[in-house]
Amino acid sequence: MTVKKSYTSEQKRLARLAKALGHPVRIAIIEMLLSQSCCYHGDMSEVIPVAKSTLSQHLNELKDAGIIQGTITPPTVKYCINREHWAEAGEMFEKLFNKNVRYE
Repeated sequence: MTVKKSYTSEQKRLARLAKALGHPVRIAIIEMLLSQSCCYHGDMSEVIPVAKSTLSQHLNELKDAGIIQGTITPPTVKYCINREHWAEAGEMFEKLFNKNVRYE
């Protein structure tokens, strides 16, 4: 096996996406946003069982990873799936999961 001195940009991006997806609240947010075109922060806080401040932290994590995007129209924030980045994430995970496993 060859030892790499650094990670590829694709490996770093995939790890960032995996981290962003690594919490049940974030998965619930994504499922909610995938089921409709967009959703307001206040509406999400009525459905997802966490405090509004905690919800905001999870939304920021997903936004920082590029999975969702927000439109700020004070006093509301509307969130949507970033379709381009979501498709890219799907392709990256599919590529990883479809790699052949070698048993030696």
